[in-house]
Amino acid sequence: MKIAIIGTGHVGLISGVCFAELGNEVICIDNDEDKILNLKKDKLPIFEPGLQELLNKNKSRLTFTTSINEGIQDVGVIFICVGTPPKPSGDADLSTIEKVTNQIAEFMHDYKLVVDKSTVPVRTGRRVKQLMQKKVKQGLSFDVASNPEFLREGAAIYDFMHPDRIVIGVETERAKKILTELYEPIKSPMLITDIESAELIKHASNSFLATKISFINAVAKICEQAGANIEQVAQGIGLDHRIGPEFLQAGIGFGGFCFPKDLRAFKKIAEKLGCEFPLLHEVEEINESMKKLFVTKVEEALWNLNNKTIGILGLSFKPDTEDMRYAPSIDIINMFQKEGAKIRAYDPQAMSIAKRIFKNIEYCKDVYEVADGADCLCIITEWKEFKEMNLEKIKSLLKSPIIMDGRNIFEKEKMLKLGFTYQGIGK
Repeated sequence: MKIAIIGTGHVGLISGVCFAELGNEVICIDNDEDKILNLKKDKLPIFEPGLQELLNKNKSRLTFTTSINEGIQDVGVIFICVGTPPKPSGDADLSTIEKVTNQIAEFMHDYKLVVDKSTVPVRTGRRVKQLMQKKVKQGLSFDVASNPEFLREGAAIYDFMHPDRIVIGVETERAKKILTELYEPIKSPMLITDIESAELIKHASNSFLATKISFINAVAKICEQAGANIEQVAQGIGLDHRIGPEFLQAGIGFGGFCFPKDLRAFKKIAEKLGCEFPLLHEVEEINESMKKLFVTKVEEALWNLNNKTIGILGLSFKPDTEDMRYAPSIDIINMFQKEGAKIRAYDPQAMSIAKRIFKNIEYCKDVYEVADGADCLCIITEWKEFKEMNLEKIKSLLKSPIIMDGRNIFEKEKMLKLGFTYQGIGK
């Protein structure tokens, strides 16, 4: 098929490249001229494992432009993949969705299937349809659909090609036929719903996963007080097939753009529909408390944070991405600096972004430079290279052999035997 992707952020660019991999002709549209210019030169604006190779492989089926008018003329399907950032109230900002919808309606000259892939509040599809009905030229037909994405940063290509499920919200048989044919090469369960149900599935899914993380973190606090081991407790919980082991890893809490944003948006959606959802408020509160708890642990280990040098391993919100949106490292570093601590940090991918966020931080070339002369080493992101670092060398470099493990990447008993003062989360 011929497809247009509007928005070349994480979702849009990965979707476009993967649709091209499936044999479709894809035109990616973005109003950021520098981004489009770089994409034409095969330069990616984001880091995602395997994406550069897939882009290079499918160059003949990919086109990039800044013009919606040019981009939508010869295509049958238009995916809207623009950002829906949170407002201060927690509501999703849909102004870009509205702007793009107006442009599609203005420039289209034949039938288009307009698919919302951005994460949007329920009933957004209804509003997109109403807006297009007012704007399109008389006699032109179109359909609106919802096709939420479930891509994990760091594993997005795999998730696109091997999803747990493909959710398609449609109103007409024509729209259903187009999207089922488009996704036919991907052999995964396909759920066909109405548009409102598809929109709700995304927010409900992310909010449920965030709830699962906050639940195990609350249990981790209990484990610490009871003398139990959260990893063993989580294993026992996860072996129940009704629960499963995923998202039961205790730590300093979730970050990234999706979970915090979607959790707040779902709270606002529920409120606007007259349905209070206090559970989601508690999920958010527990998540925030884990960062404060971690800082308290470090302060207790060092007695005083003022003028202490704290080594930070990991700045991105998770491994295999440079994304620092809502990363726990931001609040944790800010809390350390507020107490007068000096910060030395390293991340394999996120340091260029971090330099735009933090002031007065020393950025290091590797884990060993971070550790050299530091009073304490804090593991914030569970990058593979941190798990494989030479611990004997790290011990020799630290001023005091203190490691505070915010992601539980090491076994406590092993670390104590090596002579470290070691604390994880929930053990």
